[in-house]
Amino acid sequence: MSDLLRVACVQLAADHDKAGNVARAEQLVRAAAARGARVIALPEKWSAIGDADVLHANAEPADGPTLTKVAGWARELDVWILAGSVITRDPKEARLRNLSVLVGPDGRQHAWYAKSHMFDVDVGGVSYRESDASRPGDEVVTAAIDGLTVGLTVCYDLRFPELYRLLALRGARVLFVPAAFTERTGRDHWEPLLRARAIENQCFVVAPNVFGDHGGGKVSYGRSMIIDPWGTVLATAPDGEGVIVADLDLASIDRVRAAIPALEHRRPDLYRMLGETD
Repeated sequence: MSDLLRVACVQLAADHDKAGNVARAEQLVRAAAARGARVIALPEKWSAIGDADVLHANAEPADGPTLTKVAGWARELDVWILAGSVITRDPKEARLRNLSVLVGPDGRQHAWYAKSHMFDVDVGGVSYRESDASRPGDEVVTAAIDGLTVGLTVCYDLRFPELYRLLALRGARVLFVPAAFTERTGRDHWEPLLRARAIENQCFVVAPNVFGDHGGGKVSYGRSMIIDPWGTVLATAPDGEGVIVADLDLASIDRVRAAIPALEHRRPDLYRMLGETD
């Protein structure tokens, strides 16, 4: 593949109105494709976001109508689409899954990652209990985009660097972080954490975030970002809905890793407490 890969983040002001969210997401995906993006990433819960009742009401099977539409967009536009995360239902399970799905230009689903870490916190006077509706995934997932290995994560995963190190050790060179990162935590933690994951793993980070007020005091920060392996922010979204685009110089990964060979200087013999196996 070429050393340059154009990627886009879609920033959506998602709410509980699935039809409206999907329609606006399609417009933004088309805008990103028109700007030459080969890979277009949507944020977390872009098709419907809200409390547990909203999620249960809008959950679909992984082959349901929403992801079928995404497959049609990818095929028509000849692009890869990371369907950030959507809430999916398995008839055998009581709880839902917060599932990130990578769809190829052939319209097929190439990879699935269920969010590993549940956002069960109290912050800014608001209680979040993600595990009330969703069950955590239990797999570390990499995938191939035109021969390039990428790693899949979702939102709160960002606070757990072990996951990102495992992805890098398994060959990931681009790390995706679709999110609905809160405004309260986002203004202090979003950019520093994203840049840290890029710098410490010497990978690109592509992080589309939801924007806006979802009711009940729950507000998402936006400020979607694309960051290079040196930690430089290549693109940041302003407030509101929109698209950001950046060209990833994939050869820069090897240059950064050669200049500062931190991954080679690791001491796995000291990390056994973490149960590291890679």
